[in-house]
Order: sequence, then structure tokens, then C-alpha cells
Amino acid sequence: MASRIARYVILAVLGIIWLLPIYLLFANASKSNANFSGTNLWSAGTVGDFWANIVSVFTTTNVPAGLGVSAVYAIIAPIVAVILGAFVGFAVIVLKLRHGFTWFFVIFCGTVFPIQMMVIPWFSFSANTGLYDTVVGMIIIYSIVCLPFSAFVMRNFFSGIAESVFEASVVDGAGVWRIFTRIYLPMSTSALVVVFILQATWVWNDFLLSLILTQSTARPVMPLLNALQSTEGAGPGYTVTLTAAVLVSVPTAALFLFTQRFFQKGLALGQY
Repeated sequence: MASRIARYVILAVLGIIWLLPIYLLFANASKSNANFSGTNLWSAGTVGDFWANIVSVFTTTNVPAGLGVSAVYAIIAPIVAVILGAFVGFAVIVLKLRHGFTWFFVIFCGTVFPIQMMVIPWFSFSANTGLYDTVVGMIIIYSIVCLPFSAFVMRNFFSGIAESVFEASVVDGAGVWRIFTRIYLPMSTSALVVVFILQATWVWNDFLLSLILTQSTARPVMPLLNALQSTEGAGPGYTVTLTAAVLVSVPTAALFLFTQRFFQKGLALGQY
């Protein structure tokens, strides 16, 4: 009994520590610039000031446009990566592709090197192909960057499905495409959703690639949010910047909230 109470107390303390930065974010985002100061950081603001800051974000900054661009990247690129990763895992594990592990290893090497090492090659690629600062170019790059992890997860998931499932499908006269789309993909829904959630979150929060490979209308929200931190001179102010940070955090939080059922199932990959 004492150990259980101690565990709950420790978890409660850690939870409070974890939530303190979130409280500070909301508390100061709900203040006007005139009411913001270093001496009252812990005091809460008002709903009226928070709403006024939201209006300022949408009327005086480029964040709304960046939100739309980020949404395009965070939806399309992970979907492409998940589909390609499922193809790779199916070909390597189920179809027993010749030299399949070698091909998988080549793809998986994309996760070995830090993303910082890939910046210059990606910049050179996008500049030489005319894809620099384009939505299509960023979708291609994000899809390729997300592919290794997707292939890794889907390979592991398909390896947990009994071979008899494929053999029985072949005996019933189903073709490879039908087996893949009608049997294996529905069985791996939770894994596909988990991969999509993780990759969409990464694409949404990416700063480095988006900062270097875009500079105009193709620029997603993170570099634009970082630019707001220049609060001197013509900057929008600290509280507007904090409000923009709150708005940028909402989509990923909502994604986890509405897909947690799939996420929990997907944590037990390969249980078939």
C-alpha cells in the first residue's frame, strides 16, 4: 500500500513538473503586451486578451499561411511514406524478395545518418532539379526522409503475421495485389496509423529542412513562428508570439487525442 501511494505521489509530482511549461505558455499567451512582464509570469491572463492575441496572429503575421502549408506537408508526405513503407515490408517479408534484406538495409540506412548531414545534399538536389522552394519538392523530400522508419515498422509488423495467411490466400485464388490491399493492409491498420501519427508529427515540427529548403510561399509554419521571436522594433510582441505557439501546437495535440485508440493498439505491433 505504501509503495503504491509513493508511486502515485512521484507520478503526480512529475506530471506537475511536466505541465508547468504548458501552464506558463497559456498563462502568458492570455495577456496583452501591456500586461506582460517578467514579474508576473505566473499570473493568469484573461480570455479576452487571449482572443485578441489570436486575432492578431491571423491579421498581423504569416502564421496562418504557414499552418496551411504545414498541413499539406504533414498529411501528404506521411501518407506517401506509409504506403511505400508497407510496399517495402510486404515485398521483403511476405513475397520473399530476392536480396530483400539488402534492399531493406539500403533503405533503412536513411535513418543512420543525422538529418544535419543530409541538408547540403538535399539543398543541392532541390536546387539542381528546380524543386527548391516548392511544395512538390518539400513533399518529395519529406516522403523520402520518412520512408526508412515506415519501412522498418511495417517490416517488423508483417514479420509477425503467420505465413499461412498468405498461403491460404494464394490457395483461394487471390492475386498479390488483392492479398496486399484486401488482407494485409486491413490487418495492419493500427500500425499504419501509428507510423502516420509519428511521421506527421515530425514533419509538422520540422524546422531545419523547412528553414533551408524554403523561403517564400512553400515555407511551413515553424520558420515563420521562429521569425516572430524577433520582438524588437516591428515585432508582434511576446504575447502574440506565445499565442501563435499555442495555435501551432493544437493540430498535433488533436491528432494524438483523436487517434489514441489506434495508437494504443499499434504499440503492440506484430500480434497476429
